[in-house]
Amino acid sequence: MDYFRKSGRHDLPWRDLPADSNGFRDPYRIFVSEMMLQQTQVSRVLKRYDEFLKEFPDAEALAGATAAQVLRAWQGLGYNRRALLLKRAAESVVRDHNGAFPRGADELESLPGIGQSTRGAILAFAYGIPSVFIETNIRAVFLHCFFKDKKKVPDAKILPLIEETLDRKDPRSWYYALMDYGAHLKQTLPNPSRRSKHHVKQSAFKGSNREIRAAIVRFVLGGARTKVDIKKYIATKIGDTPHDIEKNIAALVREGFMKKTKSGYEA
Repeated sequence: MDYFRKSGRHDLPWRDLPADSNGFRDPYRIFVSEMMLQQTQVSRVLKRYDEFLKEFPDAEALAGATAAQVLRAWQGLGYNRRALLLKRAAESVVRDHNGAFPRGADELESLPGIGQSTRGAILAFAYGIPSVFIETNIRAVFLHCFFKDKKKVPDAKILPLIEETLDRKDPRSWYYALMDYGAHLKQTLPNPSRRSKHHVKQSAFKGSNREIRAAIVRFVLGGARTKVDIKKYIATKIGDTPHDIEKNIAALVREGFMKKTKSGYEA
């Protein structure tokens, strides 16, 4: 908490939301930030967060948008699947919860894209509910403080410590402090998260199948395309690739990123 008071990231827009009469912060805006921050640098999210919320200011606006509109607004953040999950969660909130985000842990986790970490973050940051959860920076703090000489540490050993140390009166500030201190540790020490059993080194984007998928989605968002158009674009943009372009096109259609029309494909 001393570190957080002196050096914390207090000016992040999703942390600076106004409170209502109950002391609650907007769960929709917090959910958007949590989805954007998954596997994405804070600096990239800062460039897109306000723009995204101007276009989709609430769950109803996001639920009513087309997948293409959401994917266009998401460009630059990577992992486009998160954008569709965000939209599907908004649809569920509107359809099943009268447009209001639920406050129960089970109800939150039933929404598309919300797992243990995102559920806990919404409960703590939006509603001030002391819910136990773990994410990469929190994990780094506990590995550094309690498991300095250990490797392959499972989250099952960390979660009881998170529960034991949780500030039940102000979980919001406590978790923000843990996250910021974890980010600080990663910048100043060998990353403690590498000693987690769950640590997976992210594969390079260049040359990966993710690169092909992202290129196809980006190209189709620019207008209707034929399969020949897509293949020519990949050849020009990326060059020879070992990845199967046609299988990727079929998968993207199946997953809802684009749709097949009589003349080709469109988002």
